[in-house]
Amino acid sequence: MTAAQDQTITQTVTREGARLRRFIARYVVDHAEAEDILQDVFYELVDAYRLMKPIEQAGAWLLRVARNRIIDRFRKPRMEGFSAEYIDSEDELFTWEEFLPDPSAGPEATLARQLMLQQIEVALAELPLAQREVFIAHELEGRSFKDISQQSGIGINTLLSRKHEAVIALRERLQQIYEELP
Repeated sequence: MTAAQDQTITQTVTREGARLRRFIARYVVDHAEAEDILQDVFYELVDAYRLMKPIEQAGAWLLRVARNRIIDRFRKPRMEGFSAEYIDSEDELFTWEEFLPDPSAGPEATLARQLMLQQIEVALAELPLAQREVFIAHELEGRSFKDISQQSGIGINTLLSRKHEAVIALRERLQQIYEELP
């Protein structure tokens, strides 16, 4: 590559790097994975210059490449975390499927679905342990309050109160995300 190409790439990365990093971070919670996507985008920029492809409106081009990389990331099957543990089980009493975008509706729906699953997982992790345990036991595992009470030794009214608090906290935490989805 020529010195002029190197300088153009450096200027573009300097000018667009922070904005691109923020864009990716909105959709990818894992910092390391977000950085990997950012590096992939910059690699494509260098590759495009190496192949002598002119790039007009580099900022828009970089955002489009980043968006494609994020969508590609969510297309890969992931068998870890919340989605594998709670969503994919056919035995669950409570299914998130009713509330999530249909993955067969296209890449945007798949992206929205994965983003929502990530946010649900994060929101559950933020709950106090007692609230999280009763919410998961009742809503996701389908256990009755009587069963949970007998096993834990905690009164049913206390369990009902904890679940109610968990539902309120989750509703508040996830409201903004729900409003942003198409």
